[in-house]
Parts: sequence; structure tokens; C-alpha cells
Amino acid sequence: MDYFRSSFQHIFAELERIDLLIRIQVWRMQQVRGTNSELGPFYVSDEEVKQGFEQPLGRPKWATVASPLDQAEIQAMLGALSATIARQKSESLRRGISLPLDTLAHCFQLTNFDIDVLLICLATELDMRYQRYYAYLQDDVSRKHPSADLVLSLCAPTLEDKLAMRGHFALEAPLRKHRLVHLFTTADQIHPPLLDQSLKVDDRIVDYLLYGPDTQPGAIDHIQRIVPQAQLDAALPPTQTKARLQALAKRQTTDEAPLILYLQGPYGVGKRTTAEAMCHTLGLQLLVVDTAQVLTNREMPFETSVALLVREALLQQAALYWHDVDPLLAEGKRPQCETLVRQLAGVSGLHFLAGNTTWEPGDTLRNHPIIRVEHHPQRYEARLALWTDSLNGHITCQADVDLSTLANSFRLNGGQIRDAFATALNLARWRNPTQPQISMDDLTSACRLHSNRKLAELAQQIRPHYVWDDLILPDNQRRQLREICNYVTHRSLVYDAWGFDNKLAMGKGVNALFAGPPGTGKTMAASIIAAELQLDLYKIDLSTVVSKYIGETEKNLSRIFEEAESSNAILFFDEADALFGKRTDVRDAHDRYANLEVSYLLQRMEAYAGIAILATNLRSNLDDAFVRRLHFIVEFPFPDVADRRRIWEGIWPTNTPRSPDVDLDRLAEHVSVVGGYIRNIALAAAFLAADNGQVVTMDHLVQATEREYQKMGKVLSNKALLSDMDR
Repeated sequence: MDYFRSSFQHIFAELERIDLLIRIQVWRMQQVRGTNSELGPFYVSDEEVKQGFEQPLGRPKWATVASPLDQAEIQAMLGALSATIARQKSESLRRGISLPLDTLAHCFQLTNFDIDVLLICLATELDMRYQRYYAYLQDDVSRKHPSADLVLSLCAPTLEDKLAMRGHFALEAPLRKHRLVHLFTTADQIHPPLLDQSLKVDDRIVDYLLYGPDTQPGAIDHIQRIVPQAQLDAALPPTQTKARLQALAKRQTTDEAPLILYLQGPYGVGKRTTAEAMCHTLGLQLLVVDTAQVLTNREMPFETSVALLVREALLQQAALYWHDVDPLLAEGKRPQCETLVRQLAGVSGLHFLAGNTTWEPGDTLRNHPIIRVEHHPQRYEARLALWTDSLNGHITCQADVDLSTLANSFRLNGGQIRDAFATALNLARWRNPTQPQISMDDLTSACRLHSNRKLAELAQQIRPHYVWDDLILPDNQRRQLREICNYVTHRSLVYDAWGFDNKLAMGKGVNALFAGPPGTGKTMAASIIAAELQLDLYKIDLSTVVSKYIGETEKNLSRIFEEAESSNAILFFDEADALFGKRTDVRDAHDRYANLEVSYLLQRMEAYAGIAILATNLRSNLDDAFVRRLHFIVEFPFPDVADRRRIWEGIWPTNTPRSPDVDLDRLAEHVSVVGGYIRNIALAAAFLAADNGQVVTMDHLVQATEREYQKMGKVLSNKALLSDMDR
């Protein structure tokens, strides 16, 4: 055989050397024991004590017996085996055949002694006979794994060599630092010396040596392996940052020194794309780690988890990407953060930490190689270019596709844009399998699907189904609502092309206050804006967010806005009276904190890059400092008779049968309620008609009005409305 065709062949060839060492020592042990084949671990005879004083210090009893071969012959045989293995290994590597044992030695900088330790321990995983050999050599039938003393005695020809090699079992030595082997004791051993402890190869290392790196690491269930496809030339950061990343990647091709990059920025700005692009340049895989799961894992200490993950990255020739390290950067987690950085800095290669918190290493970490790379949301021009590249060369798009609107309305990163295009393509294929054409509806639906969906856990999504004609408001208010839509439609032109982005530190989104009594159309207006802009609408009930405990309200609001940053959605804060109603003159600490909660909400609304709408009927409680932060304040007045008549006319679906006696003018004049109540009355009348007449009559409407008034705690006593009715 001129070369090793598999890892098995290489391992078996290496074990021939180990087998030779073991055979020689077993022969010597046989000479010591003579014809007595009984192992005697439970009895120490007088003769054994006497012989113990006569044998050399630190050497086993069989060390005093001459081997069947002299030392020169042994070394010649071992040398011949090693030379043959080296030739075959070199030819295998030349042919592109990976040999895990060789890779393992290179990754963890193992010495020849370290490799022999692994092989001696690995032998029991391949052939049970070795357990009996080790028990025989240790003169103890219960010791089926090699002890540290046995391994040293097998591999070290002299006492000086044995003492020198003892350091290979230190905690910071590669074998134990990377958990390649484990020292263990039996129940009857209490604080035994190092030499008396047994050795075992880690199960993951056994699988790696026998089957290669693609085997699943059983002890680690919170990593995702990615084969990077992104290119640095198409990565998201701006040109200057991209050039620096390219320089770092080039340096890593020749420098194996550890490099830790802290990729900072909010969700969706391309941090992982950057990591993938660098790994693609270096020919590395990427292992994405769920930091929160590692941090909260109660079954395994954090330090152990980090060590296993670092080891896995080395085994798979991959870079580690620690997703969302913000919890680790909190004040109370500083020891864990330092543990992580120290372990990453202790091995060669590329490592990524990704988070949103602005962080620079403290004094204890300042000597470690950490570079912070800030990531900012993609600008309009970059998003438009990504959309254009995605659609070029693919199936035909319908005439209504407007990429500028997509780039303007949805703040997606490069990966999300590619995924959204793939989803839109699938939607088009489903609609027309034979001749698919991507429509604007396909693209906007796909964009919404690939925006952050976690917001649905904190807020109620509202499906828009109203149109402008359904909204009855004075002309001035309708124009204001149209202006809100215009802000979104033209923000890329104003902020990017005209340069206002450089003049404003905050307030680049749209925030508005809808003020008016319940039922006057505030939620409907928000729904119409969402439909117009083809964005998702999420309703947050502030009465459920406000907490009586100081500081909890801000935490709840912070979670909502953090998730909303990448949602590409409209936030509609309803029941704001729960917050504004607490705003009073400062008389005690709770009054002061109530005012701070209002201020905090408006600050977050101002910083939000999307659309945030606040609904309240207490407009007067906002002082001028708060009003200045709002782009729009839209008053929703109580509808007058003319507006109520328009609401009554528009409330009826086309298919609803109505009797000629239905007098909408009389209803508008004498039923003085807002649009929400008018909707309830019309619906109740429809059910009354379905029950007894199949046609909505004035009588049904009067009955429904009486029921609605009862719900409000009022009495319908207007004679004009009830006149001429056969009750």
C-alpha cells in the first residue's frame, strides 16, 4: 500500500507502533510474574514489597527486566514503521486525502508524545483486547484504561524523559486544554496523584479521528454550520470598511495569530454577511453560536461550553460567529465575557462577536486582539442596487414592479433582499406555474415575510382592509394622512439625495399623534396608511405595557422598539391614555416617573426609523416640548351631521338588502354617535334582519340603536327618530 486511502488505514498503521511498545512491555511483565497468571490487585505480599525497594524509582516493576530486543533494535523497528507511515501519509496528502489525526496534530499543535497518548487511549475504542493488556500491565483487573503512569512508562525510555513528559498532562497543555483526553478516577480513589488517574479520549475526538469532521458534535446542540457563499466585493459595509476587511482577510491567509472582530450594529445590517464573506475569502466554514443558549445552559458550565466550541471550530477549520453577545456585555456578566475573549485569543484563527451594544474591552482584555467594526443600516442606493442585481437575468417582471419603492419602503439587508426575491419568485410560480411573472404584490408580500417576525409576539398584527373612501374625515385631516404617506414615499429623495440625512441626528422616521374620542377612525386611518404603503401594521395596547413598578414600563417599550427596528412595520400605540393619564403635576416620585415614561416613549418614537403612531384622546396633556418631537398631530373630531350621513352611506356592503324605508338622513341627524358605534348599529341591524325579514328596515335600525345606547348607558328617547315606527 503506497498511501492511506482512509483515516482507518492511517490509524491502524499508527497503532502498529503502539502495539509494538505494548507487546515488548507485556513480555517483560510476564518475566516478572513468572508462571503465576493471577492478577493480584487485592493483596500485597512480602516478596512484592521487597522487590519494590529494589526496582528503580518511578519505573514499573517490569522495567527491571531486559526486553527481548535491545534498545537499538526497538528504535530501528519503530523508526522503520514511522518512516513508512510518513511516506504513505505524504502521498495521501498529495492526493488530497484528508487524514484527521494529522489535521488534529496541526490544529492543536500536538507533539509526537501527545499523539502517542491519543493512540494508546484510542486502542481500547477499536479492540477490547487492549483493555486486558492495560489491566495486565497495571497489575489490576479493574484498571482497563491506561493510567498516566502507564502511558509515561510506555513512551518514556528514562526517568528524566518521564518527568519531562509529565507536563503534557497539565491543565494548560493541549491535551487537556482542548478536552482531547480526560483524566478520571474510580469511586474508591480520593484525591489520587496524577500518575494514578486513568485516561480516556473524548468521544467527539474518537468520532473525528474515525469518521472525519462532518460527524455531528453530540455535546453541542446550539450551533449552526454554514458554508459561506457571500463575497467580500458584494458585502454590505461601505467602501472604506470593505477595504479594511479585505486587508485583514489577506493578512489571515499568512498569519495564524488569533483575530477577534466585534461586529457592532442593529439586527439586519449585514453583520453575519460580513463574517460569511471573510470566511469565503479564507476558505473557512462558519459556525454560528447562539450566545443566549450557551449562557443559560445549566447542564454545562459556560467555560466548558466555550472550550468545546473553540475546539469544534478548530476541528472543522471554521470561524466562530457568536450571535447577539449583548447579554454577555452586561455588567453582571463580565467574568463570562472575559472567559470567552481569553479562550478565543488563546487559539489561532478568525473569530466573530456580533452585537448591538457599543463595547470596547476593559483593562483585563485590552491586550487581546479585538477590532470593532461598526455596521449601519443600508442606504437607499445600496438597497436599490441589491434589488436590481437580484432581478437581473431572471424571469420577467410585471409592469407594476417598482424597485425604487421597494428599496425605499423596506429597509432590508442584502441577505434578506436575496431571500425576499426567492420568495417572490415562488409566489409567482404558484400563481402561474407555466409562465411565472413576478408582480409588485409578490415582492411586497415577500418583503413583509422576511422582515423581523418577532414583533408579533409583543403586539397584535392588524390586516388592513379599509380604503380611503371608507374614512370619513374633514379635508384637512385627510390631507395630513396623505402627507404621512408622502413622507415615506419620498424619504430617500429628501434624506439621501438632498442631504437631509447629514443634518439630522434623529427623527428620520415618521411619528404622529392621532387624537380624538374612541370610534372616530384612528385605527382605521392607521390601517389605511399601512395598506397604501403596503407595510405591516402592529397594534400595541399601551394599557398592557404600562407597569406600576418603576422602570418596568421603559423595559417593555424598549423590547418593542428593539424588535421593531428590523420589522419594516408601522407601530400603532393604542390606549395611550393609560400613559398620558398618569401625567400630572409632580407631587411625588411616582408622578415624576410617570412623566419620564411619556418622555421615554416619545424619545423612542423619535429615534424609530419607521412609522410610529400614538393614539390618545388627551391631546391637552402633551406639553410643547413633546409636541415638537412629533411630525404630525391629526385631530379626529366628533363627526357632524354631514359626516355621520356619509358614514351611514358607506357602512353598507353592496350585497346587503335594505328596505326603502331606511332613512339615513334621519339616522345621521338624531343618532349622535361616532363611526365606531354606527358600524356596530349597522351590523346588529343586519343580524336582526337575517333573523326575521331578510331585509334591513328602519325598525331593525331603531332596535339596534337602542341596544347600542344601552351598552353606552344611555336611553334612546328622541321622538323624531321613533315617530311613524310601528313598534
